[in-house]
Amino acid sequence: MTTTHTNVTGMARLNFAKAAPKVFRALIGFDAAAREGLDPTLVELIQIRASHLNHCAYCLHMHTNDARKAGETEDRLHMVPVWREARHFFTEKEQAALALTEAVTLVADGGVPDTVYAEAAARFDEQELAHVLSLILAINTWNRVALSTAKVAGTDERG
Repeated sequence: MTTTHTNVTGMARLNFAKAAPKVFRALIGFDAAAREGLDPTLVELIQIRASHLNHCAYCLHMHTNDARKAGETEDRLHMVPVWREARHFFTEKEQAALALTEAVTLVADGGVPDTVYAEAAARFDEQELAHVLSLILAINTWNRVALSTAKVAGTDERG
C-alpha cells in the first residue's frame, strides 16, 4: 500500500488519507458536524473565501464546483474575493460570515476584532455561530492538509 502521491512537479508527497486514516476520518466527521444546520450556499462561500486567503487551489476548485452544484451563480463566485466592494451581491448574514472567515483565517494578523465578532453574533444565533466558526476551523485545516501534501487542483478524490 502506497502512502504517497505525485504532485504536478513530479515530487512525491504523503497521501494523508492513507497514512493517517483515523485522523482523516476524524476531520471528515468534524467537517460534517460543522456543516449541520447551515445553508449549503453559506457553507461554500466560507470555504471558498478561506481557500482564497490560504492560496489553496485544490480546495478552491473543489468548493467552487460544489457551490455551482448547489445553485450558486457565477457572478457571486467571482465576487467572493472582493466581497467588500461588491456587498450588494451578498446578504448581511453572508457578509458577516465572510468577515469572520477572514479574521479567523488570518488570526495571526491581529486576532478576531470585536467588531467582526459582534457583527457575526448579531446575524447568527449562538448555535449557528458555533457551527460557522467550526466550519471556518475545518476548512482552514483542510487547506493546510492540501497545501502541505501538494494536492493538485482538479483532482477531487471524493468520487
